[in-house]
Amino acid sequence: MPTGPMSRENDGNQPMTMTRASLADLPARPPLPEGITIRAFTGSAEAARWTAVQRDAEPFLTISDDLFVREFGSDDAAIASRCLAAVETTTGEMVAAASAWHGGDPGARGEDWGRLHWVAVRPAYQRRGIARALVVECLHRMVALGHGRAYLVTSTGRHGAIALYESVGFATDRP
Repeated sequence: MPTGPMSRENDGNQPMTMTRASLADLPARPPLPEGITIRAFTGSAEAARWTAVQRDAEPFLTISDDLFVREFGSDDAAIASRCLAAVETTTGEMVAAASAWHGGDPGARGEDWGRLHWVAVRPAYQRRGIARALVVECLHRMVALGHGRAYLVTSTGRHGAIALYESVGFATDRP
């Protein structure tokens, strides 16, 4: 089995792509649980907080310390406009994160494609509607950034995530 910062730890969990052909008919922004708010990242300075959320939530991949920089770079303006965090309003603790990113599929998708990327919610905060709120906010952010369509890459073992993505208009990308 391959090793490294993003090695598969479960061979039965295969990558899959999902697409949303249009961002014209987005769902309304759902309410957040009391005490939770969504805000933009302040830049790459939040890499360690993002990494902690990802590690806490990730059942299949090993999250390395440098993953945030490898995925998002160090362009603080892009990070602040595309990366979102759900935080507890009283403590400021980051409990979830997601991004309205772009690229990542060179040659196959044009500039009008946004990429829903690295959605994660700490286990203690799951099943409260936070992921749905972050995903919908990312889709609205993509529209504001000029994207007309969206895609994401997930894996077959993430049944709850797949159901969430389908509920907001994503479909499995079939060859």
